[in-house]
Amino acid sequence: MTSSTDPDRSPAPRRVGFLGPVGTFTEQAMLREPDLAEMEAVPYPLMTDVLFAVAEGEIDLGVVPVENAIEGTVNATVDTMAFDVDVLIQREMLEPVALHLLTVPGAELSRVRQVVSIPVASAQCRTWLREHLPDVEYVAAKSTAEAAEVVAKAADPTVAAIANERAAQVYGLDRAGTDIEDHPENQTRFVLVGRSGIPAPTGHDKTSIVVFQRADRPGSLLAILQEFAARSINLSLLLSRPTKTSLGDYCFVLDLDGHLADPVVADCLRTLRATQSDVKFLGSYPAAGTHAPAARAQVDASFREAEDWIDGLRDQLG
Repeated sequence: MTSSTDPDRSPAPRRVGFLGPVGTFTEQAMLREPDLAEMEAVPYPLMTDVLFAVAEGEIDLGVVPVENAIEGTVNATVDTMAFDVDVLIQREMLEPVALHLLTVPGAELSRVRQVVSIPVASAQCRTWLREHLPDVEYVAAKSTAEAAEVVAKAADPTVAAIANERAAQVYGLDRAGTDIEDHPENQTRFVLVGRSGIPAPTGHDKTSIVVFQRADRPGSLLAILQEFAARSINLSLLLSRPTKTSLGDYCFVLDLDGHLADPVVADCLRTLRATQSDVKFLGSYPAAGTHAPAARAQVDASFREAEDWIDGLRDQLG
């Protein structure tokens, strides 16, 4: 019998969860990351299920959407991370949203009478649909991948799905319309979360926090924002969310440029923690896309110079 400490025994593969079924944009974004593509992929029916599975140790990592360029913040993800689970963001990923009209092989666009997809996807293709399929019936699905699965199982040439290229490949569907979205520049931002661990700074990082006010009074938000302005820290996201404790009581979800390891960021977080009711740390992690690491480095250098100046004055204390 082989013991659990046998050096020849292969370690269990790491497991990463995503919003299923197979063929969603979440899975597509996950598979673009070489290290994640090698892990055991575990689909979940809801985004919140992924977050709870990570927090409870059922899986090692999870990929969830947090923001879309057209629709804005994914509140279910943000609220679960802010209030319900303790997980840390490990990295962010940007996935272009390219939508296609998918049918069973051999189907003709002129015969399509029903379109299946999530309402958000259908809404993002209004112009194309109005021009090519003005009289179709719309049927809601839980995800674009589920829509593709429904069409594949129905094997009905009059039914089509709005989904991505990954779903077309998985379910063996043809494109009756390619890149039918109204806004080709649309992107969705995903984050990879784990139970613990803060990635080392790269010089191109983000930090995400939730700030709970000590009191709801005039100027309370300004007091929070001034801490970032005073240190030249750029905010890439500012979102108010109800705390779910009483009507009119809100907290603030913020993404800022920089890393916990940056002295200026650490000083800002320290001040917020001391002056506000609470600060929940959601992670410091490598940022996707292009921001301003050079500007961030300049601010850090200025902050270190100011620290040296203060230290020099303190050295003169009697």
